[in-house]
Amino acid sequence: MKVGIIGSGEVGQHLGIGFAATGHTVRIGSREPSHEKLTKWKASAGANASTGTFEEAARFGELVVVATLWSGTENALRLAGAGNFAGKVVIDSTNPLVFRENAPPGLALGHTDSGGEQVQRWLPNSHVVKAFNIVGNGDMFRPTFAGGPPDMFFCGNDAAAKKSVSGILQSFGWNAIDIGGIEGARVLESLCMLWVGYMFSTGSQHHALKMLHG
Repeated sequence: MKVGIIGSGEVGQHLGIGFAATGHTVRIGSREPSHEKLTKWKASAGANASTGTFEEAARFGELVVVATLWSGTENALRLAGAGNFAGKVVIDSTNPLVFRENAPPGLALGHTDSGGEQVQRWLPNSHVVKAFNIVGNGDMFRPTFAGGPPDMFFCGNDAAAKKSVSGILQSFGWNAIDIGGIEGARVLESLCMLWVGYMFSTGSQHHALKMLHG
């Protein structure tokens, strides 16, 4: 499958490595497609990897991943062109974080709205699925923990889109748990804050979540 990634930071690069390693063809979209960091990324990702503009990545992908900082998400999607996402599954891995000096980040949205719902409104003709937002980028692909595979919760409004994303999550080494419609992003983005808070208290980014059943 062709995968377009909107965003060339650590999240986009790690997810791109994962997609390339699992047999997909990947194009990362950036404001600076020829930036040195992306040249290095292409070399590490292999022959199935390429770079382009936001618009080129969105057009390229049969599935598209949004992996931008929240502050730049709306503009990146505008530059990519909403029409280039139409009819496609879109994985939203963003978190609506507000960064503060000398303090952990907070959420810009919550309780009655979420970043996932906002992305769905910006891309009304796409099938947005929230996923990959509750763990650090270093553990997004083939996470290894002493307690076994962790759980990745995901949500969205389209059943077929969620089935596709569930398969991707499993191929990346996750137990995939569907928590319902896109409004579930309100919970998942709060879980990101749980992950972030634990990171600040321990100084470690190597942790993930798991649901236990009785």
